[in-house]
Amino acid sequence: MIFYKCKAVKLLASSSNSSHFMAEPQNVVALAYSINIDIKAVERTSVAQVDHPGAAPLAPTVRALGVVSLLNDFSSEVAVRTLPLFLANVLGVRISIVGLIEGLAESTATLLKLVSGYLSDPLGKKKGLALTGYGFSNLTKPLLYFADSWGLVLAVRFLDRVGKGIRTAPRDALIAALTSPELRGRAFGFNKAMDKTGGFLGVVVAAVVLYMTQSDAFTMTRESYQWLVLLAVLPGLAAVGILAWCVAEPTQASISKRPAPLAWSEMDRRFWAFIAVLTIFMLGNSSDAFLMLRAQTIGFSTIEIFLAVAAFSLVIALTSTKGGTLSDVLGRRGLIIAGWVIYATIYLGFAFASQRWHIWILYAGYGLYYGAFLGASSALIADLVPERLRGTAYGIFNAALGVAALPASVIAGLLWDWYGPAAPFLFGAALAVLATIGLLLIPLRR
Repeated sequence: MIFYKCKAVKLLASSSNSSHFMAEPQNVVALAYSINIDIKAVERTSVAQVDHPGAAPLAPTVRALGVVSLLNDFSSEVAVRTLPLFLANVLGVRISIVGLIEGLAESTATLLKLVSGYLSDPLGKKKGLALTGYGFSNLTKPLLYFADSWGLVLAVRFLDRVGKGIRTAPRDALIAALTSPELRGRAFGFNKAMDKTGGFLGVVVAAVVLYMTQSDAFTMTRESYQWLVLLAVLPGLAAVGILAWCVAEPTQASISKRPAPLAWSEMDRRFWAFIAVLTIFMLGNSSDAFLMLRAQTIGFSTIEIFLAVAAFSLVIALTSTKGGTLSDVLGRRGLIIAGWVIYATIYLGFAFASQRWHIWILYAGYGLYYGAFLGASSALIADLVPERLRGTAYGIFNAALGVAALPASVIAGLLWDWYGPAAPFLFGAALAVLATIGLLLIPLRR
C-alpha cells in the first residue's frame, strides 16, 4: 500500500473491508474518507506478465492523480451514468432527446479542452486548470437532485462538461510531463484503470442502493435517483481535495520554452492524420447511454443494468494498465486497432442481441475496447508532438473526441427512433471498420 504525505490519501488508503462497504450503502458517503483500494496492487496485477521486475515506479503525483480519477469517476457513475434511465423512465423523454442531451453535453467540453490545453503550455499551470475543472464539475453535480425537466438536466450536464473540458487536457499533459517515454503507456493506462475502478465501485454501490429503495420496480424511480445524487457528493469533493493537497505541479525548469500563439503548424502531419481518423471513429461512438437503453429493451431491470455496467468497468480497470504497457512494448497502433476491432464486434453484437446473456457478454467485452484503446491513444499523442506543445496537443485530441459526440449521439438517437434499436450500433460498427483502415494507412512509428 502506498501512503502519500497527505492526510486525505492516508485516510483514503485505510478503508474497511469492501464487501462490508457495499453491503451497507449508507456508508457510501464515507468513501471520501475511506475506500478499500490498493493502488500498488492495481498496477502490479495489470502489468505482471509484461513489465520486468526492475521497472521504475510511477511518479507519486501520477499515482495521486489516479486516486483523484477513482473518486471522481465513482461520483460520476453514481449520479451521471444513471441520467439516461432517469430521463427515459422518470421524465419520459424520447430517445432522440436523450441523444441530444448526451451529445450536447460531450460537445460542450470540446472548445474548453482545446483552450485549456493550449493555455496550460504557456502558463505552466496544469494543476491549477485541472483543479478548476474538477471543482466546477463536482460543485454543480448536486443540482441534479432537483431535476424535474429535461431542460434542467441539460443545463447541469452542460456545466458538468464545462468542468471536464477545463481539466482533461492539463491533467493528461501533467501525466506526460512526469513520465518517461518508456513508461508513458503504463502511466496513462494506470490512470484509466483507477478511473474505471472508481466506476466499478460506483455502479455496484448504485445497484445496492437501487435494490434497497426499489427492489420491486423494473424502471428507475425519482426517489432512488435522488438518493444516488446525494451519495455522489462527498467522493467528488474528496477528489478535489486530494488534487489540491497531494498533486505537485512540475517545476518551471521542466517546462520548455513557451509556444507562439496558434503554433499548430508545428504539429507532426501524422498527428493530424491520427486526429482525422479518430474523428471518423468517434462519429460512430455514440453515448454509452444507448447501451443501457438497449439492455432495457432486452428485458434488463435497472439493477441488472447497473451490474452489467459494473462488469464493464471492472474489465476496464483490470486491462487498462496492461493495455498501456503493451503499447510501450508492442507499439501504439496495434493496441488501438485491436480496440477498434473489438468495438466493431461488440457493436454488431448489440445490434443483433436477443437474449439476456448476450448483454452480459457484450458489456464485459466492451470493456476490452477501452482497455486496449485509452492508454495507447493518449500515449501516442505524447509520442507525436514536442513536449512544449503537449498541452495544446491533448486539447486537440480531446476536442476531437468531443467534437464528434454531438452528431454521433444525435444520429444514434434519430436512427433508433426511425429504424429501431439495432440501427445506431450497425452505424457505429461500420465507422469503426472505416477508421481502422485509415489508421493502417498512417506511417506511425512506435
